[in-house]
Amino acid sequence: MLNYSVYRHPENNTWVTFVHGAGGSSSIWFKQVREFRKHFNVLLLDLRGHGNSKPVLKDAFNSKYTFDSITQDIVKVIDKEGIKESHFVGISLGTILIRNLAEKYPQRVQSMIMGGAIMKLNFRSQVLMKLGVVFKSVIPYMLLYKFFAFIIMPKKNHKQSRLLFANEAKKLYQKEFVRWFRLTSEINPLLRFFRAKDIRIPTLYVMGEEDYLFLPSVQKVAASHKLSKLFVVQNSGHVVNVEQPEVFNRETIAFIEES
Repeated sequence: MLNYSVYRHPENNTWVTFVHGAGGSSSIWFKQVREFRKHFNVLLLDLRGHGNSKPVLKDAFNSKYTFDSITQDIVKVIDKEGIKESHFVGISLGTILIRNLAEKYPQRVQSMIMGGAIMKLNFRSQVLMKLGVVFKSVIPYMLLYKFFAFIIMPKKNHKQSRLLFANEAKKLYQKEFVRWFRLTSEINPLLRFFRAKDIRIPTLYVMGEEDYLFLPSVQKVAASHKLSKLFVVQNSGHVVNVEQPEVFNRETIAFIEES
């Protein structure tokens, strides 16, 4: 089972579950935990192979990860804690997992907050992914990871996010990185399905104005889905919760309280 931490509120029964992205860990939410604990019960988890969720023996013989299997990891944790329903907060690839969970278990998801959401891979993103597939077994994974982080978060004010994710990615094993990278083959068909379907769950997209790879597609999705809202954070790139935590916390907590 995944490694996770629980912070219980003495009075409020509302749960908020945080899902990080590929190469990160639950530690990327350190600027959210203190504020969210004042209002809600909080669940932080490390996805398989990340943070303190170390690979187990059976995974050593399973070279292929899928979005469904990783989503099921999250469900096992909320089942163990007896959480019948929760608001979910995700960043980057974590938003795909949350959306997938909402498709399979809509009764468990009260709302979705999608930070740095990935809803479509543009031409540049697809080229980068294909290059990564070609070189993933040749180039040291940290070099490849740092390259992708710089492409996604290129500006000087994104440096903190780049360093944070690079430091977390160092905890991954090479084989673990390759398994996660193989998920890219699933992304496009899954995202096409998500864009085509207007799920009946309140959704807040929180995007940095400088998130040039992913913001344009999210703008289109948010405009076309009835229960979706978009909040664009000024002077921020992809990892909005790290770069502008006060704004992120204010907007997301207000959204949860209204949902």
